[in-house]
Amino acid sequence: MSNPLILKLGRRDTLSAEEMRVLEGAPARTIAYRADEDMVREGDRPIESKLLLKGFAARYKILGRGKRQITHIHVPGDFVDLHSFTLKLMDHDIVALSDAVVAAVPHETLRRITDEHPHLTRLLWLNTVIDGAIHRQTIVVIGRQDARGRLAHLVCELFVRLEIVGETEGYRFELPLTQPEIGDVLGLSTVHVNRTLQELRSDGLLTWERTTVDILNWERLRRVAEFNPDYLNLVHEPR
Repeated sequence: MSNPLILKLGRRDTLSAEEMRVLEGAPARTIAYRADEDMVREGDRPIESKLLLKGFAARYKILGRGKRQITHIHVPGDFVDLHSFTLKLMDHDIVALSDAVVAAVPHETLRRITDEHPHLTRLLWLNTVIDGAIHRQTIVVIGRQDARGRLAHLVCELFVRLEIVGETEGYRFELPLTQPEIGDVLGLSTVHVNRTLQELRSDGLLTWERTTVDILNWERLRRVAEFNPDYLNLVHEPR
């Protein structure tokens, strides 16, 4: 199986054989999580960062009366908490949205990488910078787009991010999110999510059967979403 982090970073810059060897050897162990199991909790002080190898995860905050806001969806190839290396104290929770497998990289190993591999350090920094760009785009989408645009944008973004790490087949991909979870991402009620999904289906833009999304008309869906992937920084260039 290809290392999804190598695929993700290799989309943006060229990794040397030595850098790939370092990344392959960085994890100390792998951990399996079941769907809905927390990987990290608010208030934790992790001593390792978790690289998602399989499945989906999400960062979230719990608000008053138990309401949840998902602030980021993670796909294979994402470090779900690379920022804990420097942040130390976690200010949010991270949950597995599906059965998932992560590779745990000790912070001591990350410290050694930053000391000995400056180019690889810049690429890992780029990883967190792209996370920030996704957060900014999410704020814009939720703050200024209607429900139809929000859902279309989520599908477009996840398709592109999954395509980078080889998790798509044509315009089809697996997305095991429930409608309540989608509502927690987009700030919508479950009823509103269901109605919006039916609209996108009726317009011939996509199908979403159980956990399988099939984009039927990419260009029209992209226009509905006002989706421009520049914020995902897909240009391959020296960093």
